[in-house]
Amino acid sequence: MTQALHPRACGVGSLPGLSAQESARIIVGELPDLIHVGELPHRGPGADMIGRTGAMLSSVSRDLSLETTAAGWRFAAAPGTAMRRGMSWLAEDLDMLQEQAHGYSGPIKGQIAGPWTMAASVELTSGERALRDVGAWSELVQALALAAVNHVQDLRRRFPLASSIILQVDEPALVSVIEGSIGTASGLSRYAPIGTQTAGNVLSQLLQAIAEVRALPVVHCCADNPPIDLIMSAGAGGISVDFSRSLNPEQLGTAWEGKSLILAGVVPSTGRGRLSDTSASAPIRQMARQLGLNDPRHMGMMVVTPACGLAAATPTWVRTAYGACRAAARILGGDAGSEREDR
Repeated sequence: MTQALHPRACGVGSLPGLSAQESARIIVGELPDLIHVGELPHRGPGADMIGRTGAMLSSVSRDLSLETTAAGWRFAAAPGTAMRRGMSWLAEDLDMLQEQAHGYSGPIKGQIAGPWTMAASVELTSGERALRDVGAWSELVQALALAAVNHVQDLRRRFPLASSIILQVDEPALVSVIEGSIGTASGLSRYAPIGTQTAGNVLSQLLQAIAEVRALPVVHCCADNPPIDLIMSAGAGGISVDFSRSLNPEQLGTAWEGKSLILAGVVPSTGRGRLSDTSASAPIRQMARQLGLNDPRHMGMMVVTPACGLAAATPTWVRTAYGACRAAARILGGDAGSEREDR
């Protein structure tokens, strides 16, 4: 994928609805150049980002299984109903995508939650987040590395003709972890900030494991001011960011000029009506002009995506959003014929 010669369109991960077959049909039909594994969180616990990753963890380390609580998730000693459902739903999503994308030979993207987002989201038996316990998040990242490798190998087995595999590491909580803005169980204080060196070292363990099985690790962080330099130094082959958020142009430019894949979230995750073909590409073109990176070599590293997941969108908006991503990719690739406003 790092040798891509033209911009592409892709999704972030989540979609509305309950049907794995329908979501796979939409993904394959709307995103023919870069498909992704769909996530359907409305199915219930185990189908959401944290629960699905927990299910992957339970397959490599039973004592890192998750169970639901009134507040969300906590670690459990063995897989329960939610974990079994999570694995079943993941298998169903992959089965349907494999069926719909038979013979597919382009790149494919999977997703897994990152160590800091998991540590910030999952409780220990004490009621505190794993973020508080160095031993807990050290064990967590080692198991995540195994789970990620298994997922990559499963994708490679299911899609033997795929030109490359991208594994997106979802880290929406990374900025909050580094800043120390996540509240404790009592609500009276906050967990101590995690130093950038520690944050990068832990993230690096997962990213290196992904790279070692010849997949491209991409980190998704949709917060304001994502630490792009830290992410790239940790071994990411690309970044996925929301272009409507505050971004550091210098850090973005360094990653982009360094031939890293840029997944640019430029299409709103919810909405109604139509989008012009040129509106989605505008933030990317403006940033490219600002950075002096608007030649075909740089544009070829661009993947146009919605700003974040589409779980809250209507089915109509999903097709609109993916269509706008495709149109923006064509414009960035210099297809003048695509610059019409019919969406």
